[in-house]
Amino acid sequence: MKNLKISGLLFAALIVAGCADKGSSDSAPPETAAPEPAAHSEESHAEAHSHGTGPNGGVVFDMGKYHAEFTVDHPKHECTILFLGADEKSPGPVAAKELTLSIKETKTAEGKVVPPMTVKMLPQDEADGKASKFVGTDPGIGNVADFAGTVLGEIDGKPSQGEFQE
Repeated sequence: MKNLKISGLLFAALIVAGCADKGSSDSAPPETAAPEPAAHSEESHAEAHSHGTGPNGGVVFDMGKYHAEFTVDHPKHECTILFLGADEKSPGPVAAKELTLSIKETKTAEGKVVPPMTVKMLPQDEADGKASKFVGTDPGIGNVADFAGTVLGEIDGKPSQGEFQE
């Protein structure tokens, strides 16, 4: 019985040593290569979904299968998400009760830190259970800075998410 245990331990040690030896020479290149495609695909994704400036001067981004525009009114401390039709110019109503906007920490041109914000976005032009314009307010939006973040919500009964960057 002792010989069986010792044989098992030796066998396990050889496997571990073999794996460690093999892994140290073969795994380094894939680890180096793996982040490259991921970073590249993220860049490609951002480039593929960058729509430029919207009809109201904001940034257009994808939110699920929809296009939306993020705009800011600094004096009112207010931001707007406007859903757009296929032409990316005219409003395109969606069935949503509210959206949640999460804005990342940023800085003003003067270097003042603007802390992260979570803003509840409510429909402003609701008709027949659909709206194209969602508005929310936060004192931090009064800061003149380039904002970036995520919009979450349930649209047409399905969870939807989009990311924007001014």
